[in-house]
Amino acid sequence: MRTETTIQGLHAALSPVRASRKSIGFVATMGNLHEGHLKLVQEASQLCDVVVVSIFVNPTQFGPNEDFANYPRTFEADSNLLAEANCDILFAPSTEQIYGEQPQKTTVQVNSLADDLCGQTRPGHFTGVATVVTKLFNIVQPTVALFGEKDYQQLAIIRHLANDLCFDVDVIGVPTVRAENGLALSSRNGYLSEEELILAPAIYTTLQTIQAHILEASESGKIDFDGFAAEGRKVLENQQFAVDYVEIRNPDLTPAQVDQGKWVILVAAKLGKTRLIDNLTVTLPSA
Repeated sequence: MRTETTIQGLHAALSPVRASRKSIGFVATMGNLHEGHLKLVQEASQLCDVVVVSIFVNPTQFGPNEDFANYPRTFEADSNLLAEANCDILFAPSTEQIYGEQPQKTTVQVNSLADDLCGQTRPGHFTGVATVVTKLFNIVQPTVALFGEKDYQQLAIIRHLANDLCFDVDVIGVPTVRAENGLALSSRNGYLSEEELILAPAIYTTLQTIQAHILEASESGKIDFDGFAAEGRKVLENQQFAVDYVEIRNPDLTPAQVDQGKWVILVAAKLGKTRLIDNLTVTLPSA
């Protein structure tokens, strides 16, 4: 595995790849890697000739009271994991490489989607995500970019971004990787205490319960989306979660409509000081 820390170095490494018309798979990360990240890398290696993984803790997607300064930097361990997971090039730029030394005057905003759901309590977060992903797409120029479906709203935003800005890249979502107890793998799980780790899988259990309610109610054609979401919220609040939202939406994140036949249940909640997100798709047998 080759490691590059500058844009110029990465371009030099990818120049022969482009000259030989080989495909490039790209996985963007902030490091502190887990099996969910490695699944993205493995999928990329199956789809493409060359796999590039970035490790960059992006300051612009952290709010003023969030954990940028304390976000785990585990570069050596991450590098070893990537070398074992068929990563060909690790791109690990500095903040100066990505944003330069001048004040940034250009940002990328994905309208309406960025202000909904997580955007309501994390203003500016998705602008930071969209801006850095745009920069990384321009730098790497991948054939395929893979993102986890756990971050469902982020994936939707990146798909819109790639389409609206005419990036020649296929954005692929990869199913959420879970622990045996159902907890979605996340770098932020490391912030949870032992007691909180026992409670955290209740999010997935709640998602499954709402999914079962929707499937059962669909047989009568009367699905109480708001009622099921409110019930799920109450269940989590009774188990020490500070719930940001429990929402049921159409796959494009518009309000759920009965005639769709497919929906996504989304949850964001804090357990202690740790904010967790998860989602689960519901598809009717006839859809």
